[in-house]
Amino acid sequence: MEIRKKFKSLVSYLFITAAFISFSSLQGCDNNNNPVIQLINAKSIIAHASPNAPNVDIYLDNNLVASNVAYLDYLPYTQISPGVRNVKVNVTGTMTSVINLDLNFDAATNYSIFAIDSVANLSAIRYDDDLTTPASGKAHVRFIHLSPNAPAVDIAVTGGPVLFSNYTFKQASVFTPVDAGVYDLEVRLAGSTTVVLSLPGIDLSNGKIYTVFARGFVGGTGTQALGASIIPNN
Repeated sequence: MEIRKKFKSLVSYLFITAAFISFSSLQGCDNNNNPVIQLINAKSIIAHASPNAPNVDIYLDNNLVASNVAYLDYLPYTQISPGVRNVKVNVTGTMTSVINLDLNFDAATNYSIFAIDSVANLSAIRYDDDLTTPASGKAHVRFIHLSPNAPAVDIAVTGGPVLFSNYTFKQASVFTPVDAGVYDLEVRLAGSTTVVLSLPGIDLSNGKIYTVFARGFVGGTGTQALGASIIPNN
């Protein structure tokens, strides 16, 4: 399972601009001593999950926030001022935008944005992230189906019960509490015992929150082969 975090060093410094001023979570007062509610920033993970797309540069409101992002690389939670923000994904080193969309970010809300699908149909999808702290001895895990040509699937404990049932492309589960521990999981054709992908040794630690996503192509080879990746959400 491939987990890449090389862009963690890019998290904050490009946001210390006029377009991305940090908001305090405390109340203040205006010049007339009237209470002023100041908003807490939204936060978002941004991930490259398009199997055959080239490396990309990511812009928020025309500010470059990450460059040369490869397939399966991602930016961890990055603060974003609430409101409508423009997101562009460009082929690295060019001004050619393969994704260009405006998204509304609510204050104090967490998101994950994925660039998905084959390069011919490249698009972006956003999910809300519930980062409620797990109970003692528990982890929270979510499954997202991001393999463009894979059929509906179930995620199950190897040889055991189904955890997430009948998910199709782009569908995501809620964050689900499970006992903390190391799991051997498998991806099955929905409603069957036919295993299409084995996921051994998934470590779900106490108090942690994770997103597991199917990616790649059925019939793909190398990095484009059907597989799964995991992103820690806290």
